[in-house]
Amino acid sequence: MTKFKSDFLRTMQERGFIHQISDESGLDDLLAKETVTAYIGFDPTAPSLHAGSLIQIMMLHWFQATGHRPISLMGGGTGMVGDPSFKEEARQLMTVDKIEDNIASIKRVFANYLNYEKGPKDGALMINNAEWLRSLNYLEFLRDVGRHFSVNRMLSFDSVKTRLDREQSLSFLEFNYMILQAYDFVELAKRYDCRLQMGGSDQWGNIINGIDLGHRMGTQQLYALTSPLLTTSSGAKMGKSATGAVWLNAEMLSAYDFWQYWRNTEDADVPRFLKLYTTLPMEEIGRLANLGGSEINEVKKILATEVTAILHGREAADLAAETARKTFEEGGLSENLPTIELPAAELEAGIGLLSLIVRAGLASSNGEARRHVQGGAVKINDAAVNDERMTIGTGEMTGDGVVKLSLGKKKHILVRAL
Repeated sequence: MTKFKSDFLRTMQERGFIHQISDESGLDDLLAKETVTAYIGFDPTAPSLHAGSLIQIMMLHWFQATGHRPISLMGGGTGMVGDPSFKEEARQLMTVDKIEDNIASIKRVFANYLNYEKGPKDGALMINNAEWLRSLNYLEFLRDVGRHFSVNRMLSFDSVKTRLDREQSLSFLEFNYMILQAYDFVELAKRYDCRLQMGGSDQWGNIINGIDLGHRMGTQQLYALTSPLLTTSSGAKMGKSATGAVWLNAEMLSAYDFWQYWRNTEDADVPRFLKLYTTLPMEEIGRLANLGGSEINEVKKILATEVTAILHGREAADLAAETARKTFEEGGLSENLPTIELPAAELEAGIGLLSLIVRAGLASSNGEARRHVQGGAVKINDAAVNDERMTIGTGEMTGDGVVKLSLGKKKHILVRAL
């Protein structure tokens, strides 16, 4: 194992972030002797990033924590084209207004991980690549940049080969994406002295493209660092749950539901996730990783609380933990459970159980809701129900003026009247 001199690469190594580095000794020397600027790109394809992006965001966090300057690059320009990497089909094209709205929404999350208010040398930067991409002259771009790219080499990249091997269409529009991403690296190098691009291992070819383009266009030596693509021990993709994406924006997923996602981590993943997703000292992580048996559930609560505290704040994380304790350990009713509100007239008239389950987000269709009821997974006010034709109304309301709807042991929603 390489023994790194720089704080950043030592941190990346001991916490399990490193998959590949383009020039280990060169990058290590650079990081050890001066303040370096690095970036990771994020495509604004939705109003929020999800938990699958957290490993990249944490890399930027540690980059700044070890004395360097991170750039969170928003793909306001490349988002108009779409990254073809390992996708089965082309992305839906978005309007400029939609992209800008998504970027504004995503920006709010980054301030929880990066400090944009520090000095000019190590204060984080939020940059939109639309600044240079939307104003490009196509003919000049082809002449000055496009001539440096070999189509033969581009066809050899895994992200392209995967689509072609499946005989799936790869449009010329998407094919240009890797050229634009490489050009981003060169522009950031020229404008901000950015020397390092980081990303997931699926981005290796694109990042190396940028290094090669920089060399041909006269930048200083550029570097690449990629992290492993993570799945859970059972093979599930990070950032996805049984009910959909684990969003980072609170309005799309509550702090309580975010906490629950991490509380439900598989036993085998706990030590790895403590290293990757929390800022706990390695000594403390080592101690927690050695706990076993029933104590592993307490470690999972620590994991969930620490990850949630970074994103949503310590108060929200502690409240989520306390809500879970009251709900699961005391069997009580916590006012802090996720809540939906329905018109009072609708509850007075009565709403079908299957419809209520769907409205609460516990199923995507009446058919799925019916299977949950038939499987004995649904409870109303902690009492099992098996009549799929049941209606829920004011008669089921507790003295607190709510109906508690539960799916299994860990999903609970309070229903209130508007």
